[in-house]
Amino acid sequence: MTLAAAELGRVRLHALRSQEAVVFLVSAVIFGVFALTLQRFLTPGNLSVLVFNMSLVGILGCGMAVVVIGRGVDLSMVSELAVVGACFVQLLANGLPMSAAIPIVVAVALLMGGVNGVVIAFFEVPALFATLASGLLFFGASRAFFLNSAVLYLPAKHAAFLALAGAKVFGVPLPALLFLGVVAVLHLLLTATTFGHLTYAQGDNFAAARNSGAPVRGMIVIQYMIAALTALLAGFVFTAASAAIDMQITHSTLIFDVVLVVVLGGVSLAGGRGGMLSVVAGALLIGILTNGMIILNVNTSVQGVIKGLVLVVAILLDRFLHPVDEETAKQGDTL
Repeated sequence: MTLAAAELGRVRLHALRSQEAVVFLVSAVIFGVFALTLQRFLTPGNLSVLVFNMSLVGILGCGMAVVVIGRGVDLSMVSELAVVGACFVQLLANGLPMSAAIPIVVAVALLMGGVNGVVIAFFEVPALFATLASGLLFFGASRAFFLNSAVLYLPAKHAAFLALAGAKVFGVPLPALLFLGVVAVLHLLLTATTFGHLTYAQGDNFAAARNSGAPVRGMIVIQYMIAALTALLAGFVFTAASAAIDMQITHSTLIFDVVLVVVLGGVSLAGGRGGMLSVVAGALLIGILTNGMIILNVNTSVQGVIKGLVLVVAILLDRFLHPVDEETAKQGDTL
């Protein structure tokens, strides 16, 4: 290794270690600027909206991070959110008690995640195309064979479920606690279990992990099932907040927000790097930035441009910090 290459490696390592800290610092600066310049920013109502939106995208980001660390991607997560949320409301509208509806939609979520994992792990379809197609499949099948409408409203007799979105525990909104709970559980899963260690090894070098005897195919299936479960939880949060589920959310930019949160926070698209703290950092920054743009009445198209530019910068930064090893890149293409 040349002196220049060694120095570049040290720069990348230092940048990686400081990326989360930088994102937190930028979030604090933007929060302070908005607090001083936007009259409505610090109002209780707006802060509640900020926390809710950050929690929703953060919960999805946690599931996405597990998949991305394993060198995959799941573009079907918002479709899964919409399908399980809509199926849940439809079951309740059909007269099924909540105690029965919840296990059913959990099984549906696990099935969708399992389908993704099996197609990617055993049929070796690239994750990008597999999850893009499965999102369309899940959405279309639910609309064609089960759901009565694209917009479903929670029955009035289950109004108590709506209180979950606005509930607070020791002053902390319940959606935020759910987000932090998911962060804690998945952090422990990734850092304190054999499955977590093997997930990082799989993302870092799939061939080496497989040759070492790691059950990588089964692990991929589990990773996508975990992502589907976080989509289920996000679906519950979304439904409780709005008393309804609109399937058109699948056509929104929410999935790009999730990818942006993950990559911007420091989870490498090259796999094997990042963690739940990265998701917290990314969700905080994107939540504050989006909230401020809404208060400023920034056109949604302009918001898309800004988020697109941020995503491009985040991907380029990820490419710089985590250059793809050409010897293992081919293995990652199928994940």
